[in-house]
Amino acid sequence: MMAQLSKLDTPTRNPNREPIKHILMGSSQAVTSTIHHLQMIGYASVGDWSPLLPTGNADEVMSILIRQILI
Repeated sequence: MMAQLSKLDTPTRNPNREPIKHILMGSSQAVTSTIHHLQMIGYASVGDWSPLLPTGNADEVMSILIRQILI
C-alpha cells in the first residue's frame, strides 16, 4: 500500500498550488459507484483514483484521489 500512496503523493512544484487528498471509504460497491458518479459530473476520471485498497475492516475498502488546487 505504501508504494501506491507514495506514487500518488508527488511534491508540489508551483507554490500557488497545494495537494488535497480525497479518500472514499465504504463497501466496494459504494466506493466504485461514487467514483463513477464523480466522473459523470466531470470532477475526476475513474483512472485518477487509486485502486481499491483494503482498510482492515470487514467488507470495507478505500480509494484515494490527490488533486492540486490553487490557494
